[in-house]
Amino acid sequence: MPPLPPLVSTDADSVEAALLAGAHACASAACRTHSFESIHAPGILIATGDLHDNPLHLAKLLHAAHLTEDGSQHPAGAPRHLILHEIIHGDRLLNGMDLSYRVLARVARLKAIYPEHVHVLLGNHELAQMLKSGILKDGVKSVDAFNAGLEYVFGGEFDRIDRAIVAFVRAMPLALRAHTPRGDILCAHSLPPAASMGRFDTSILSRELTDDDYVPRQGSAHLMVWGRGYDAEGLEDLVERWGAYLFILGHEKAPEGVKFVPPNAVVLNSDHERGVCLPIDLSAPPAADEAADLVQPLMTMACPT
Repeated sequence: MPPLPPLVSTDADSVEAALLAGAHACASAACRTHSFESIHAPGILIATGDLHDNPLHLAKLLHAAHLTEDGSQHPAGAPRHLILHEIIHGDRLLNGMDLSYRVLARVARLKAIYPEHVHVLLGNHELAQMLKSGILKDGVKSVDAFNAGLEYVFGGEFDRIDRAIVAFVRAMPLALRAHTPRGDILCAHSLPPAASMGRFDTSILSRELTDDDYVPRQGSAHLMVWGRGYDAEGLEDLVERWGAYLFILGHEKAPEGVKFVPPNAVVLNSDHERGVCLPIDLSAPPAADEAADLVQPLMTMACPT
């Protein structure tokens, strides 16, 4: 891929180019198979939870992954892989407008520069933005605030930028599968709850996504990224169907940054002051019930100067 020009967040051509390059990278990366991406040991996986437009935490995560936004640095030694999801709809509003399209464009550009190292997973807020469906976060109508930000910055270019955002979101995989000596780790924004399993297509990770998968409250992609309330029985069922020994997820609130859901799911938050990430050595991954103990608070992590 030819080098991308610098991202200028108020220039429609620049933002559109970054978003479309990210969409192309999601769809064509060598690690992409059907609706998921896969990586293998050796390597370091830096798993995260919801980001919600937290620029400081994004900078710290990139530093930990040995990545730079201009592509001038690549991971030395064992490959490093960074998961990002639930990127938009933060709480830093400007006169009621959400300008988190800026971080979405930055992440899209990162995916284009590092297609095998940055893994951008579909989250429910990105899907809601793509579908223009109502979503309320901390009393804010997130999609409306995001659209107001696009209108303010781009005016008559709104539709062009919106189409590029839709293209990027539609290209995002549902999950990352990490193959390790202990077994597979499956990272996703969430999992379908027990109440939805009767209408959830568990073969979704072994096929391409279709328009039907995104239909609210019916499609399997929608059910998966909006899922809450999964239980031990449901997790064990997905272990059998998907062959993963550990699930690393986001979506649910974890006030301390991490929550373990027995027998084998770890929920991470990376957006608030107690946000964390979970570095995993893919050659020697932890047991499912030990993984939550390995999280690193983002508050204490180094930030590039």
